[in-house]
Amino acid sequence: MLADDLLRSAPAQTWLVTGAAGFIGSHLVEALLAAGQRVVGLDNYATGHRANVEAAGRAGADRFRMVEGDIRDPDACREAVAGADVVLHQAALGSVPRSIADPLATDAVNVHGFLNVAWAAKETGVSRMVYASSSSVYGDHPALPKVEAEVGTPLSPYAVSKKADELYARAFADHYGMGMVGLRYFNVFGPRQDPDGPYAAVIPRWFDALADGRPCTIYGDGETSRDFCYVANVVQANLRAAVTPGASGVYNVAFGERTTLNELYAAIQDRVAERRPEVERLDPVYADFRPGDVRHSLADVSRARRDLGYAPTHSAAQGLTEAADWYLRHAAATP
Repeated sequence: MLADDLLRSAPAQTWLVTGAAGFIGSHLVEALLAAGQRVVGLDNYATGHRANVEAAGRAGADRFRMVEGDIRDPDACREAVAGADVVLHQAALGSVPRSIADPLATDAVNVHGFLNVAWAAKETGVSRMVYASSSSVYGDHPALPKVEAEVGTPLSPYAVSKKADELYARAFADHYGMGMVGLRYFNVFGPRQDPDGPYAAVIPRWFDALADGRPCTIYGDGETSRDFCYVANVVQANLRAAVTPGASGVYNVAFGERTTLNELYAAIQDRVAERRPEVERLDPVYADFRPGDVRHSLADVSRARRDLGYAPTHSAAQGLTEAADWYLRHAAATP
């Protein structure tokens, strides 16, 4: 039984989704509304988009309220969390390169913003807070696959910020008795993921480039590998973490399969070539490795399977096939 089925059979609750206008947050809003829940969204639209909220809210507009505010503002957090039973905290400044360029902004949003949301939830008596952590906390630990109990030294300010969130969550659980569950996301992708800007993720950026007939840049030799995770798997993990009694600590959220950047490029090229055959002739451009990037990443999701009943439904290949139309439509609409 999937988590949304569990929600359909449970009494309606009020859920706060921070970062509701973002890529992952808007999918959570949509899934919760489709399951008959009441939802409050919080976003300042710094990286999220109003169009995401509009699309997500169609599933139950009469049960959805959007608060425009910044998690760096304690008053905005208190307003949004008032009356909530569960918090799904997704708001953050992503991107390793961005954190290296501006660590102060990363800290202000990812650490202090997290603390504002957690404190507002604690003061309001929220029963459980599920928050987005990151595979970046594994840092330079060499072992594969990555298991939750074995982490290394973080390699970027972004990774440090996510590790700090996990430490604060542990303190809130220990001292205030809050139900705190962290989800270490591994390279999430899917519809509504923004291809624009200098810090866009690799999959939407490559779809966008190939759709426009431009070459893609691969940093390094292309043998860097990642455990790419389709957004439907992430939605399932969040909902299961929220409704499963006894869930606590941190869990890896991924498919459990490694894909090199060269393999990823070929897979995206194949899907774009079905619509634009001329891209078959486009070779990628290779550039220097980026500072702060880990070489290989692969998740062990056995703890999430055991404790949460997590059962990822989409491999990277399945997710790319499902998301391709959205990425290409979005690329076609981009000036």
